Amino acid sequence: MSSCTNPVRRRFVQSAVGASAAVSVLSPLTSPASSPQRASEWVYVLNSRDASVSLIDKAARTESRRITVGKEPHHLYPTPDGKSVIVGNAMSDDLVFFDPGTAEVQRRIASIDDPYQLGFSPDTRWFVTAALRLDRVDIYRYEGGDLKLAKRLSVPKAPSHIWFSADSSTVFATLQDSNEIVAISLQKLEPIWKLRTGKQPAGILITPDDRHLMVGVMGENFVDVIDWRAQKSVKRIVTGRGAHNLRGLGDQRHVFVTNRVDNSVSCIDMRSFQVVSSFAVPGGPDCMEITSDRKTMWITNRFARQVSLVNLADGKIFHTIGVGRSPHGIFFADRAPLI
Repeated sequence: MSSCTNPVRRRFVQSAVGASAAVSVLSPLTSPASSPQRASEWVYVLNSRDASVSLIDKAARTESRRITVGKEPHHLYPTPDGKSVIVGNAMSDDLVFFDPGTAEVQRRIASIDDPYQLGFSPDTRWFVTAALRLDRVDIYRYEGGDLKLAKRLSVPKAPSHIWFSADSSTVFATLQDSNEIVAISLQKLEPIWKLRTGKQPAGILITPDDRHLMVGVMGENFVDVIDWRAQKSVKRIVTGRGAHNLRGLGDQRHVFVTNRVDNSVSCIDMRSFQVVSSFAVPGGPDCMEITSDRKTMWITNRFARQVSLVNLADGKIFHTIGVGRSPHGIFFADRAPLI
């Protein structure tokens, strides 16, 4: 029997909220003046409307400080060697590199246009950004830790989230305002096909067997399952209104989707393509991170200025932490695999 919470399959419904954690008085800093800590101790939360990063002490489950980074930080991604985590500032047009363990700012790269979403190919040769407001996907060669622009591609409208094929030959992007998926060849550095999907596609990933794309359809209530080689939709999995972002449990079988309008999270079995459990998360659940033991999910509540912690054994929120306005991306180093 499939389940997101072994050993028993469950369907969770939790209506509300844990007590909000106290937040200390903070001031904008370039980097925290603190002693080095282990990489697993900092949780990074991007406050997209406050131009800041909240640093949360993972063990204490409280916000320690905020760091001003740039306008509209939305998403972040670790470098292949794990020595940096990169924050993309969409309106400041730059990238900020942090040491994941100490939260020290390592460097800033300017003139990276609208890095709304970002990521590395599995072979680590390519770094790709989705420039949502510019209708563009930018492709960089990643060589010796440096980024070298290879191609800027016009892909209207509103490229939002990205994912790579297992062999790093293709990057896929959801086009939020034209209701499409675009496939881009990393060999030819050009789009090779587009496919219509539901209204406002957002989060995207590929199943562990590399056969199917799964796309959260934010303007509707389902996850679209697409045979990307055949270029056709094979199933629509109803999860909840505002199906938005996707995050694997890390067991190569289950994936979670945040339903931002219905204020819930659903778990899908990637073999049967069935919803096997769900639980409530108020405040517009958005991005998710999962601890390496797969016991706890951290979720940004986009409309509530907080992060919720969920016990995946019973689907209940057991703690919330106050952060800045419109919290979006979240990351910590000691995490479960993305799929």
